[in-house]
Amino acid sequence: MARSYINITGNISHIVAFRITPDITRENFTNLTPAPGLSGSYVLRLKYAFAQFNLDDWMTKGSWVRFGLQQTPFIDYTESIYRYRFQGTSFTEREGFLTSSDNGVSFHYNFAKNYGDVHAGYYNGDGYAKPEANNQQAFQIRGTLRPFATQSPILRGIRITGFYDGDNYIKSDEKTRAVFETTFEHKYLSAGYDYLHTTDQINAAASVVKGGGYSFWFTPKSTMGVEGLFRYDHYTPNDGFDDRTRHRTIVGVAYWFKHQGAVSTAMMLDYDGANFDKLVPAQPEQNKIALHMLVNF
Repeated sequence: MARSYINITGNISHIVAFRITPDITRENFTNLTPAPGLSGSYVLRLKYAFAQFNLDDWMTKGSWVRFGLQQTPFIDYTESIYRYRFQGTSFTEREGFLTSSDNGVSFHYNFAKNYGDVHAGYYNGDGYAKPEANNQQAFQIRGTLRPFATQSPILRGIRITGFYDGDNYIKSDEKTRAVFETTFEHKYLSAGYDYLHTTDQINAAASVVKGGGYSFWFTPKSTMGVEGLFRYDHYTPNDGFDDRTRHRTIVGVAYWFKHQGAVSTAMMLDYDGANFDKLVPAQPEQNKIALHMLVNF
């Protein structure tokens, strides 16, 4: 077992809702602190704990404000389309540039007639898995447009998304991430393309490092629950050394069991391989074959 979640959700009224989600994961201490005896053990930590104030009475349905430890705007959105987190995280999170949850306050607004949405928030910036490192906060905003929302089922599945994360290591030292994404959803095929641009200056004496990369994936589907997955990630950590890159290829086949309601169960056999060209320090090639399972109820 790699991860396990226990969701506690509820409504105090039609305006006020809440969610508390403990996250059970395997701990891996790399040094003697704080508790070497726990290394390799399953530990409980908090991933989500927020209050949500629904704005349906004043705005479009699905508009709200959240306070607390909550989903960040991009990861939660993109994984509603790319539903293979149980195999591994999506491109921007896997490369370590974004996190799926953080403390903060955010606002979400749905456009009328399903033409898209906007989600913006002010967050600590270091994510739920780390303590706050400094006095700098991150502003994150995602805007998504579904340009053919009222057209044919094929065109309706096209969405275009822009995302920006503005943060600092310390005052005036940039830590920014920008993502352009386009996705397509259909009964027989889902697909996506991400382009990522990063800017980092870890302190005033360090030079500004700009990086960039892209990821594309597609999942052909059948009516019998069988799906394929192909994904390729490419990232250059420093544009000044464009021959130093990270590549990842994921190929798999999954079976999604038929259920009623919101229950999801799937099994997936996949290959996940990564290689690193001329990175400093050098990193060995990684190759994994695994059988993954998802149970969500």
